[in-house]
Amino acid sequence: MSTVSSPAAPNGGAANGFSAFRGFLGGEADAWLFVLRVTLSFFIAGWLAMRMQLPQPGTAMLTTVIVMHRQSGMVLAKGFYRVLGTLIGAAAALAVVAMFPQQREPFLLVMALWIGACAAGATLHRNFKSYAFVLAGYTAAIIALPVITTHPGNVFDSAVARITEVMLGLVVSAVISDTVLPVRLRDNLRNAVRSQYANFLEFVREALLGQLPREHMEQQHLRMVREAVALEDLRSSVIFEDPEARARSLHLLQFNQRFMAASTSFQSLHHLINRLMRQDAPVAAEALLVLYRPLGMALQSSPQELPAEELAARIRQVRLELPARGKALRGEIKGAAQAEDFEVGTGLLRRFSQELESCIRARGQLLHRVAPSKGVERVRFVRGNDRAGAMLAFVRTTTTMLVLGTFWAATGWPMGANVMLLATIFSGLFATAPNAARLTGMVLSGYIAGLVAGYVCEFLVLTRLDGFALLVASVLPFFIVGPYLTTRPKLAIIGLGYTMGLVNILAITNPMAFDPLHFFNDALSQVVGLGAAAVGFALLPPAVGSRWLRRRQMAALRALVRLAAQAPLPGLRHRFESMSSDLVHQVVAHTLPGSEDSRSLLAWALAVNETGRALIHLRHDVARQPLSAPLHRDVDAAVNALAAFFGQPSRQAWLAVDIALRRASDAARADTDTPEVARQVLYHLRLVRLAMVDDHSVMSAYIVASEAPEEGVIHAD
Repeated sequence: MSTVSSPAAPNGGAANGFSAFRGFLGGEADAWLFVLRVTLSFFIAGWLAMRMQLPQPGTAMLTTVIVMHRQSGMVLAKGFYRVLGTLIGAAAALAVVAMFPQQREPFLLVMALWIGACAAGATLHRNFKSYAFVLAGYTAAIIALPVITTHPGNVFDSAVARITEVMLGLVVSAVISDTVLPVRLRDNLRNAVRSQYANFLEFVREALLGQLPREHMEQQHLRMVREAVALEDLRSSVIFEDPEARARSLHLLQFNQRFMAASTSFQSLHHLINRLMRQDAPVAAEALLVLYRPLGMALQSSPQELPAEELAARIRQVRLELPARGKALRGEIKGAAQAEDFEVGTGLLRRFSQELESCIRARGQLLHRVAPSKGVERVRFVRGNDRAGAMLAFVRTTTTMLVLGTFWAATGWPMGANVMLLATIFSGLFATAPNAARLTGMVLSGYIAGLVAGYVCEFLVLTRLDGFALLVASVLPFFIVGPYLTTRPKLAIIGLGYTMGLVNILAITNPMAFDPLHFFNDALSQVVGLGAAAVGFALLPPAVGSRWLRRRQMAALRALVRLAAQAPLPGLRHRFESMSSDLVHQVVAHTLPGSEDSRSLLAWALAVNETGRALIHLRHDVARQPLSAPLHRDVDAAVNALAAFFGQPSRQAWLAVDIALRRASDAARADTDTPEVARQVLYHLRLVRLAMVDDHSVMSAYIVASEAPEEGVIHAD
C-alpha cells in the first residue's frame, strides 16, 4: 500500500494546487470584468453628460458608482428603485422650497423631518426597496440645500438637472451591465430553486426513513427558513433582468409558499411523533411510523432522476392509500386515547402529503417552457417589521440633521450644505446595519484615502492635461482601485468609501475648475458630514442586532398566534408563513449559532408555527361548516386563551389555556349536532394541547400541574 500511495501524494498535491490556482484566476477574472463594466459606465456617463452640457456631469458619474453591482439584475433593480427615490425626493424638494422659500429655519426643520422619515422607511423594507427611501431623502437634500441660501427660485431648474443627470447615469449603467459580458442573476435563482427543492426532498426522505439524527432537525429548520427568504430576495431582483423570470414570478412565489407550508407541516408531524414516542406505551407513534414509511419510499429517487410530475403522482398515490391503511392500523389500537392520538397524526400526515404534492407540482410548473398562469393562486410574501426600530432611525437621523442644520445656520459656513448631504447619505444607507458606527468609520477611512487620491489626481495630474481622452487616462489609475476593492469581501466597505470620496471631490465638470481653497473646504465638509453620521450612530445605535430588538422580534413572532386566531381568513396562511419565516430569519441573522438565544428562538418558532397553523386550519374547518353554539363558544374561548398566552407567556396563562383546551375538547367529543366538523375540531385542539404539555419544549417553563381529571392521553414523558 505504501508503494502505491507515496507517489500519488505529490501528484494529488499538485492537482489540488492547480485547481486552487484555477479558482483564483477565475475569481480574479470575474473581479476585473466587474471593474471593466463599472469603469466603462463611469466614463461613458461623464462623456454623455458633457456632450449634453449638463451642469454637473459628476452627478451622473457618481450614480454609476452607487448602483454598481456584479450581477446585471441587481444593477437594474437598484436603478429602478433609485429612479423612484429620485422622483419622490425631487417632488419633496420642490414642495419644501415652495413652502419656505425665504425662511431657512422652518425649511431646515421640515427637511430634517423628511430625511428622518426616509431613513425610518428604509428600515421597514428589504433589498433595494430600502434604497429607494435613502435616495428620496438624499435627492431632496441635494436639490434643495444648495439653492435655499442663494436662489430659491432656481429649485425647479436644479430638480430637472439632477433628475436628468441621475437618469443618464442609470441608463448607462443598465446598458453596460446588461451587454458587456453580463453576469446573470437568473442563474443564481435557478440554482437556488434547484438546491432548495433537492435539499427539502432529501431531508424529508431521510427523516421519514429514520436516517436523520433528531439533533439535526433544528439546523434543517433554520436552513429552510433561510432558503425561503433568500429565494424571495432573489426573485424580487431577477424580475428586472429576465423577462422569463418576470413571467414566472407568480409561479416562484407559489413554489416558495408551498415549500414553507410543507416544511411547517412536516415539522409539526415530526414533533408530534416524538411526543407520542415518549409516552409509556407509544402505540400510536409506532403505528404512525408504519403509516408514513411508504411516503419515504416514494421519495427514494433523486429529483434529477425523476420528473416532478411523476414524483407528484407517486405522492398522490400514497396519499390516496392513507385512509385505508390508516383504518387498518387504527383497528389494532385498543385504547380510545391512543386512537385519538393516531387520528391526529393521520390527519397531519394527510395534510403534509397533500402540501408536499402541491410543492412538487409547483416545481414542475417552473420547468415548463411556457408556464401557464391561468388558475395560479396569487400569493404575496409578507415581511415582519418592527416599527419601534424605524422610530429610532427617525429620531437619530432627524436629530443629526437638526444639529447640522443649526450649525450651518449659526456659522454661515458655505459648505454647510455638503455636510448635511454626506450625513444624509450615510444616515440612511446604514440605518439597517447592526454595526453602523463601525461601518461608517470604515467608510470614512476609505473616503479620506479617496480624498487624498483626488488631490493628487486633480492638482498634480489633471492640471497638466487637456481633452476628454487624457482625462480618462489620468483618472483611470486612481479610479479602478475603488471598484476592485469592493470585490474583496473584507475591503468592500473601504472600497465604497474610497470610490465615493474620489468621485465626489473631483466633481468633474466641463470645463474643470482648479481651486485649492475650495477643494480643502469641500473635503473638510465631506469628512465632517461622514463623521457626524458616525457620531449619530455611536450615540444612538440602530436597533438591528440589539438584544432589545431581538426581544421585540420574539414578541412579534409569538404575536403571530394572535394573527392566526383573529385575522381574516383569506390569504392568512400565506401571510402567517411568510411573516414567521422573515421574523425568524431576522433574529437568526444576528444570533450566535448554538447560543441560548438561538435555541430559545428555534423553540418558540416551532411552537408558534405548530400552534398558528393548527388554529388556521381549525378556523377554515369551522368556516366551511359552522359549529353548534355551545361548542363554538368553548372553541372561541380556547383560541382566545392561546392568543393571550403567546402574547404574554406565564404559568397562569398556560393554566388558562390548558383548562380551555380541555373544556373545548370535551365539548367536541360530546357534540351530536355537528359531529363531522366537531371531530375535526377535536383533532386540531388535541394537536395543540399535545404541544402545550410537552415538557421537552419551550413550554416546560410554564407547565402547571392541573387539578382537572387526566384524560389518559397526553404525557410529556
